[in-house]
Parts: sequence; C-alpha cells; structure tokens
Amino acid sequence: MIEPRLRPLVLALGFVLVTQPFQASLIPRFYLDCVVALGRKDLIRTPPLPPGTPLQPPLYGPWIPEASGFLYGKFLKKEDEQHSTYGVYLVTNRHVVEEHDQLAKGGPLWVRFNQTTAGSAREYDIPMRDDQGKLQWHFHPNPSVDIAILKINPAFLKAQGARFDFFRSEDEYLSLAKAKELGLSEGDSVYVMGFPMGLVGQREDYVIVRQGSIARVRDVLDSSLPGTFLVDSFIFPGNSGGPVILRPEMFSVQGQQSINKAYLLGVVRSYLPYTDTAVSAQTKHPRITFEENSGLAEVIPVQYVEEAIADSENASAAPH
Repeated sequence: MIEPRLRPLVLALGFVLVTQPFQASLIPRFYLDCVVALGRKDLIRTPPLPPGTPLQPPLYGPWIPEASGFLYGKFLKKEDEQHSTYGVYLVTNRHVVEEHDQLAKGGPLWVRFNQTTAGSAREYDIPMRDDQGKLQWHFHPNPSVDIAILKINPAFLKAQGARFDFFRSEDEYLSLAKAKELGLSEGDSVYVMGFPMGLVGQREDYVIVRQGSIARVRDVLDSSLPGTFLVDSFIFPGNSGGPVILRPEMFSVQGQQSINKAYLLGVVRSYLPYTDTAVSAQTKHPRITFEENSGLAEVIPVQYVEEAIADSENASAAPH
C-alpha cells in the first residue's frame, strides 16, 4: 500500500509554466534540467521489533545509480500568451523499469533532482505499484518498443524546491514526419545526454553531454513499422533512457534547408556490442567470447513516447 507521503509525486495533474526565454547556445540550458538520474536504495534489514512497538518507516541504504530518464510535457491547452498547461511524464526505457523491479525486489524507484537552493541533490521515491498492486508505469503497447512512462505531479516537485524542467511537445518534439520534412539524414549531429557509468556527481546531478552523429536513420524514416535508428556515439550502462538531441546547424548544404533548432529526437536504448570469438587451434571449437562496445547506439524515435502517452490516456479513459 502506498503511504500518503508518497502520493504527491505521482498524482496525475497538469502544470502551467511560463514560456522559456530565447537561448542562444546550441543546446538550450534548460534541456540539462530535463534529464534525471534513476536508481535504487537497498532496504536495510532490521531485527524484529518487540510486540506493541509502533511501526517505523523502512530504512534504506545509500542511493545506487541505475539509468537515466527525462521529463516530457504533453501540451494540453494554451492559457494565454505566456502560459500553457501540460501533462508531465517521466520517460525512460521499459527494460530499465523491469530490471529495477527485479533488482529492488519491488522497492521504489528513486529519482534525483537538484534543488533550487544551495545544497545536495535530493532523491524522491516513486512506488512501483499502486494500492491494488498494479505496476504504475505504462509501457508502449508494442512490446518491441522499449519505452516506459509515468505521469507525475510537477507542482509537488516545485513545492519541494526541486530544480527541473521538461521538453515541450509542441516545441521540442520532432516526429518522424517532421524529421523527414526537415531532411534529417545520416551525418547530422546529435547530443546524447545522461548519466553513464553512474557518473552523477557528488553533491548535485551534472548531466554528461556527448556529441555524435546519426549513423543510420533512413530505414526508420522510410518505414511505417516501429524501429530504432543508430547514432555514432559511445554510450555505456547508465545512459539507457536518456534523451538524444538533434544539434542545430549554422549552415546547410546547397539545396537543403538548415535545421536551426535543437529538437528532442529520441531515447537511448543501448549500445550495439561487437562480439569476437576465440577459436581453439586444436579443436577448432569456440573457447572464449569477447564483447566490446562498437560505438554505435540504438535510439528509439521520440514519436513512440507520444504514442505511449496517447495509449495511457486511452486506457485511463476506458471504463473499468
């Protein structure tokens, strides 16, 4: 059963936010506050309490980083010239949620946020299941699409002094159709954001941003079937669930329009391994298999985040 103190973060509410001011840098600074580190805390076993002792809250060990995620705002309506209402979602990979559920034995997922005031980043615990024992995360309806979302209450985070932001669906989201229209192609530059190898930071979260380029995308743009595209950028455990940003270009090739805005392009899934097998000279049988990072990473188009949100909304609206 979810304790009352844990409910506010996952309460499904919209959020009104003033539009971000113009950013001159290649990657808008507020993008950094959209990315969060996900992890777990192992439950500390305590000796049984004497009969009649009041129940105590569970004791947890130190926070252990596991993966990355980001906040995504689904546009709902425009209030006035400067304010809009959004439904805000925490986005990561399905395999991140499932692996956490196994490692933490059903324990909460802990999300780290920096604070608006001086001090260390703070972890917020999100229960994996509701009062009926149902998993709170919503997966993309196609099991082959490695996307998980959870609607959260940003008003609670704001009241708690958390420093955060989110990608806006009407502004930063790049659908496959729009990507095709803009001429997205192999060789275009990207930024990969997240927390590889548990490199989060001592006091505050400091997102690691790596540059790369699109290695293969035309097969995804030309197909109506769900799939991933490839970027040439080294990623490591901990990057899973982080966002991939299309880097704006300051110039364009003759005959093509320049992409002069940083778009949310996709979600990191995993790196592609290169496997090499050592074969015995005597028996001719494989003896040892070596697996290395190929430098290519699979990325899920952000369009499937939108599809997961739509499916979640339909499921919530359906009669039970």
